[in-house]
Amino acid sequence: MTSRRCTPVAAELTLTIEPWSADAPGVLILPSGRRVRGRALGVALPDGPKPPFALYLAGRPPPAVPARWLRWPDFCLPVDRDDARDALDRTWHRLAGDRVEVACGGGRGRTRTALACLVVIDSGSAIDAVGYVRAHYDSRSIETPSQRRYVARFARTVRADT
Repeated sequence: MTSRRCTPVAAELTLTIEPWSADAPGVLILPSGRRVRGRALGVALPDGPKPPFALYLAGRPPPAVPARWLRWPDFCLPVDRDDARDALDRTWHRLAGDRVEVACGGGRGRTRTALACLVVIDSGSAIDAVGYVRAHYDSRSIETPSQRRYVARFARTVRADT
């Protein structure tokens, strides 16, 4: 019997392209200067370039879209928190060289909660991520108390890992 050697999977290839325009619709500039676009899946794509990577937050997969899907029902929290952490970490890494969008059905609660988590990852500190998203993106961001608590717990786990 021959043994098979496992080889590590190559890191994701990231192409360096022009980031979102700072004044484009739905663009949040993170503390580091990285840019991410948030939007609602229920409305047409804005004019301009399409994102080469997207994180879609929904209760079921969006139809035939080349993106990372995170199972996250409306007005709720991610179904699998480990998968959510992985998806958000990978999304943040992609922001270094790609135009990335984060979207849910309405583009409000889940999208803006995920944006706040990206702020946490980006800052690596005790920054008030909900306040940051409200100040730099939309004052009505993060719809439910459970979403605010999720961001706070997420921040504690990110700080514990650093």
